[in-house]
Order: sequence, then C-alpha cells, then structure tokens
Amino acid sequence: MKLKTITISILLIGLFMLQSFIKNEMLEIGSDIPLPDKAMLNIDDKEYSFNDLKKENGLLVIFSCNTCPFVIGNGTKSEGWENRYPELGEISKDLNVGMVLINSNAAKRDDGDSFTDMQNRYKKKGYNSYYVLDINSEMADAFGALTTPHVYLFDNNMKLVYRGAIDDNVKKRSDVKEFYLQDALNKMVANDPIDPQTTRQLGCSIKRK
Repeated sequence: MKLKTITISILLIGLFMLQSFIKNEMLEIGSDIPLPDKAMLNIDDKEYSFNDLKKENGLLVIFSCNTCPFVIGNGTKSEGWENRYPELGEISKDLNVGMVLINSNAAKRDDGDSFTDMQNRYKKKGYNSYYVLDINSEMADAFGALTTPHVYLFDNNMKLVYRGAIDDNVKKRSDVKEFYLQDALNKMVANDPIDPQTTRQLGCSIKRK
C-alpha cells in the first residue's frame, strides 16, 4: 500500500510538472487562432502577424525548428518532414492559403535554433513560406503546441479545422499512404468535411526555457 501511494504521488508530481511546463492545452477544433495581431520576426528581418499572413482561404501554421530529426531527417534512416515544406508551400499558394513555420525552441537559441540559423536553413532547404521566431515560446504556449513539427490549419474565418501531423510517414514521402494535411487543405477549400480533423503529432518536444 505504501509503495502504491508513493507511485501515485510520483505520477501526480510528474503530471503537475508537465502541466506547468505546457502553459495551455492544445487548441480544440473550431477554436479561434490565438494572438492574431502579435508581431513575429520573419527571416527577412520584417515583422508579421497571423492577420498579415492569412490569405483568402485561411492560414497553415507549422511549429518547426532546425535541429529535430523528425524535421531535418536522420541520414539514410529518415528524410524528415522538412523536405515536404516547399511542396506544402506550393500547394498552399495554389489554394490561396497562407503558410508560416514557427520556431519556438527558445532553449536552443545558442544550439542550432538561433535567428541566423533559421535564415541559413531557409536558404539551404529552399523554404518558400514565412519562417518566424517565437521568442520565449509564447506562440507555442498559446497553441498548446507540443512537438516539431506540429500542424494547425485555420479556415478563412481563422477557425481551427485540422490539427496534428503532416502525413503518416516521416521516413520517406514515397511511402506515404495518408496525406493528412494535404487532404485537409483540399477539403477545407472545397468546403467538404475534413476527416480526420485531428491526428497524433509526432516529433521532438518543443524546447521551452
């Protein structure tokens, strides 16, 4: 009985620490986009808000970084999701949906996720969307974002319509069977029901201070 009590206490402490670390719960489907007027520094040294970046049919937000193997790949084991960003940028552009990548790794600014690192990564990997700095992980906290990557898709009213993963295979795009985000984008613009509306995000934890 004593051991059971100790175990429960440890679990409760762990849960409390996790809740303290993640300031807010993940946005629910149908939620308004948080902090729509908050200015963020883009790699072009200009500041933009979500209201600046949205287009006629909505806005795609992806929490990302320069250092996570789920984003950048892991040699021959995995190509990572980053290589799909340019394609998603083109799809979003064709559908008149804005797209922004957000780097919230505040604890790794001196270890690969600085603003200069972001600028260099943008050029090296041929990104074609906005890539903004989330100082002190404020946006990640507001969204309840957990991982890199973590996807949030908003419609033309800036309501959340899809949340989760890009697709079902981080290792190779050619092996993808379920294009969750691409399907959600197409259905959103066509005013068709999105199914699934949520999928399990997979990636490295966002490195908050």
